[in-house]
Amino acid sequence: MQESIRKMPAWKRHMLALALGTGLGVTGIAGAADYPTDKVNTTGLAVTDDTVKVGILHSITGTMAISETGSVEAEMLAIEQINAMGGVLGRQIEIVQEDGASDWPTFAEKSRKLLTQDKVAAVFGCWTSASRKAVLPVFEKENGMLYYPTFYEGLEQSKNVIYTGQEATQQILAGLDWIAEEKDAKTFYLVGSDYIWPRTSNKIARKHIENVLGGTVVGEEYYPLGNTNFGSLINKIRLKKPDVVYSSIVGGSNVAWWKQLNAAGITADRQTIMTISVTEDEVLGIGGENMVGFYSSMKYFQSLENDNNSEFVKAFKARWGEDSVIGDVTQAAYLGPWLWKAAVEKAGSFDVDAVSAASPDIELTSAPEGYVKIHGNNHLWSKLRVGEWQADGQAKVVYESELIEPNPFPEGYQ
Repeated sequence: MQESIRKMPAWKRHMLALALGTGLGVTGIAGAADYPTDKVNTTGLAVTDDTVKVGILHSITGTMAISETGSVEAEMLAIEQINAMGGVLGRQIEIVQEDGASDWPTFAEKSRKLLTQDKVAAVFGCWTSASRKAVLPVFEKENGMLYYPTFYEGLEQSKNVIYTGQEATQQILAGLDWIAEEKDAKTFYLVGSDYIWPRTSNKIARKHIENVLGGTVVGEEYYPLGNTNFGSLINKIRLKKPDVVYSSIVGGSNVAWWKQLNAAGITADRQTIMTISVTEDEVLGIGGENMVGFYSSMKYFQSLENDNNSEFVKAFKARWGEDSVIGDVTQAAYLGPWLWKAAVEKAGSFDVDAVSAASPDIELTSAPEGYVKIHGNNHLWSKLRVGEWQADGQAKVVYESELIEPNPFPEGYQ
């Protein structure tokens, strides 16, 4: 064993040390003989005596690739770490990867393939709410299990989905509370990409601004995914002079949006902007110099100072390169395979119904973001953090909440 470890590439040795050292999702290393295939797979999944197949379904092409590539890397890292420590119920995980291609019908088509042809035991995937909404009927009809990593608008709960990102009450409401108090903000301008997540998120934000904070929304604008011309929007913002611009522009459009703001002289010393859609992954393309002083409202930043995160960042960079970065959704995606492993081992089965039933109350004390726990509504307890962007593309955490209970159906916001 020692000889085989010495022959491993450096990144694999580091991965193994991290997996064994943190105890992410570890409930003991069991051999396949302890869990006969006919007992742990009664529904025809792709499980053998030695292997189990899972799917990874993200956009690796198209406008959303800038945001979703990190999720693929994180999920692969977690699976490689799990395999290095013995797999799940003594079985090595095999990955079937599909490209959603930033196209919602393609996501639905690929999810159907993964569940009905490949017979995967779980899928780690999607980013936008539009892609999740496209695949949800497929997962519910075929009884598949999806681990969805993105912060989203809430107003959804399914036994076939574990939501490892934050829902609206955890991200939107807490972030607005902070910015309103910190900046004494009374007027807000809401901007977003034109699909379900930004529109629903801004509907929730507007209700909170007007009914709870006593503020005023002075403008609300939406632009198609992939849009690269924000000149007219910037002129409207100059005219309205809001205390806060609240942005949910996503994907490749972020590069044009933030660069054009900077070119127009709209910098943080002149205009407060809070975004709920920019992580380190997007800043890598935008350029830190275009984000200095603006804020993101997230549960995770790469700069978090704790031992778990330090080891995770080291392992991620060892695997994917020193120049790679880790954003909120990337970290949430990393949790997916570990939460699935823990649920499978708790259930003693790969069957979806058993895994779903075993998921509530599973906790990870060694997650990079800190402590997380699956609630009975299939969302995670988590903290909200506000990060102020620096020129090097990293965020300085300026606010951290207590653990927030997930509430995907908040009264008064539906």
